[in-house]
Amino acid sequence: MRLATSLVLVLACGLGSIALADDLSLPARTLPAPASEDISPQMQAIIAAKPNPNANPLWKTGEEARATADAAAVAAKKRIPGLLERLNVTMTAQTMDGVRVHIITPNMLPAANRNRVLMHVHGGCYVLSPGEAGTIEAILMAGIGRYKVISVDYRMPPEAYFPAALDDAVTVYRAISKTTNPKRIAVFGTSAGGALTLETMLKLKELKLPMPGAIGVGTPMADATKTGDSFYTNEGVDNVLLSRDGFCDAATKVYAQGHDLRDPLISPIYGDMHGFPPAILTTGTRDLLLSNTVRTHRKLRRAGVEADLNVYEGQSHAQYGRNDDIPETREAFGEIAAFFAKHLAK
Repeated sequence: MRLATSLVLVLACGLGSIALADDLSLPARTLPAPASEDISPQMQAIIAAKPNPNANPLWKTGEEARATADAAAVAAKKRIPGLLERLNVTMTAQTMDGVRVHIITPNMLPAANRNRVLMHVHGGCYVLSPGEAGTIEAILMAGIGRYKVISVDYRMPPEAYFPAALDDAVTVYRAISKTTNPKRIAVFGTSAGGALTLETMLKLKELKLPMPGAIGVGTPMADATKTGDSFYTNEGVDNVLLSRDGFCDAATKVYAQGHDLRDPLISPIYGDMHGFPPAILTTGTRDLLLSNTVRTHRKLRRAGVEADLNVYEGQSHAQYGRNDDIPETREAFGEIAAFFAKHLAK
C-alpha cells in the first residue's frame, strides 16, 4: 500500500500522535521573489521573470519536437560567437567513432589540465538543443573551468529514439578513453544531460568498463515517472519547466517510444549506483527537479559514493547555467571545476 504524502498532528489526552492524511490542501498564496543579498541583481531578474512562454507544447511525435528544437536553436546559435570570444575558447566540430561532437578548448589551457578531458552531454529533455545549440554549457565549463571539453551531439528524435542518446554517449566515452586515462576524464551534464551522465555510469558498469574520475550531475531528470516531492511543491513555481505534466514530460515520452519509464537507463534513480565515481550535484530551491537531485544525492551517499550537493536560493530549473555574466553561473561552474580538479588525476 502506498503511504500518503502528508502528516496531520493529532493531540489526544495530552499525548501527541501522528496520523497519515491523504493529501495536504494549501490556500492560494502569492510567492514573492526571494530578496537576499546573496542573490545577484541578474539572478533576481531571472527568478522574478514570467513563466517560460515556450513551456506549452506537448509533443506527440519526434517530428513535432524537432520542429520546435530547430526553431529554438537559431537563437541559441547566435549567442555562441560572443560567448566563445568572451571566454577565450575555440570550438570545432568533428566525429568520434561515428558520433558527432564539438570540441571546446581554452586558448590558455593550464598545465594541470593538459592531460584531462571533460565529456559533456547536453540537456533539452532528450529532444531539444541540436548541433551547436547544445554546446553552451560545455563552453561555459571550458571557459570558466579551463578544461578541454568534448560535447556529445547525440542523436535525438526523429533521427533516433531510446537508447540512441545513451549509446552515443557511451561510444564517445570509449573513444576518449582510448587516448586518455579514465581517471583523467570527467562526465557532466544538466537536466536530460544529468540523467544521461548517470545512465552512462550504469552502462559502463554493465559493460565492465572503467569509470571516469568524477561526474557532474546538474538537476538531473533522474526519475521520469514524476515521483518526488518537488514535482508537487514546485508545480507552477518553477518558471522554466512549470509543470510535471509539461513539455519535458511529453518530450521524454516521445524519446522513450513506449519503453518503461522506470527502466534505470531512462530513470537512473532506480539503478544501482554502487561504484560510481565522486559526484557533484547542482539544483535550486524552486527547481521542479529539486527532489530528483536530492534523491540522487542520497542514493549516491547510501551507496558509499562521495557526493556534494549545491542548492541555490530561489533558482528554478538549471538557471545557474544561463550566461557567463551572472555571478551565480561563475560560482556554480567554479564549484564544479574545483571538484573535478580535486578528483581527476593529472
